[in-house]
Amino acid sequence: MANTYVAIATQTLGSAAASVTFSSIPSTYTDLVLVANGRTDWTTNIYEALYCQLNSDTGTNYSVTALMGDGSAASSYRQSSQNQMEITRFNNSFSSNTAFGTSIIHFQNYANTTTNKTALGRTNNTPNGYYNVGATVGLWRSTSAISTIKLYPALGTNFVTGSTFNLYGIASA
Repeated sequence: MANTYVAIATQTLGSAAASVTFSSIPSTYTDLVLVANGRTDWTTNIYEALYCQLNSDTGTNYSVTALMGDGSAASSYRQSSQNQMEITRFNNSFSSNTAFGTSIIHFQNYANTTTNKTALGRTNNTPNGYYNVGATVGLWRSTSAISTIKLYPALGTNFVTGSTFNLYGIASA
């Protein structure tokens, strides 16, 4: 049996935006896949994080473990009891950077109402000539089905114009 990606929603920013929200997500798929291609207006550091909140939950119900590498060094970190989930690293406009980074986030078993929710994030960024890859695993300690995903930058004020966000459902054949 093959699985099929079904486009649920797409958002392309015609102007800068502080957040992007996907709401009324149907519970008819096995998993969700979010593909983000863009950057933020953060100008102080090379790296930016992409945060999410699920179903408008602002409680300290999120955790993340992350791994990053740039070909010569690797690093990792863990955060627990956060009020948002860091789901991936993202490009920003550090110095003269204009490159967009791509991140893919897989929300596993998102409609199940008996287990907590896991999100696996992968990223490939090229901010200001620095090349890096990263992987994150986020946990939302809730058994609710995911019906809303709100995305926003950790450090910057806005996602920049032209950033795109595509949400897919994985349909079991």
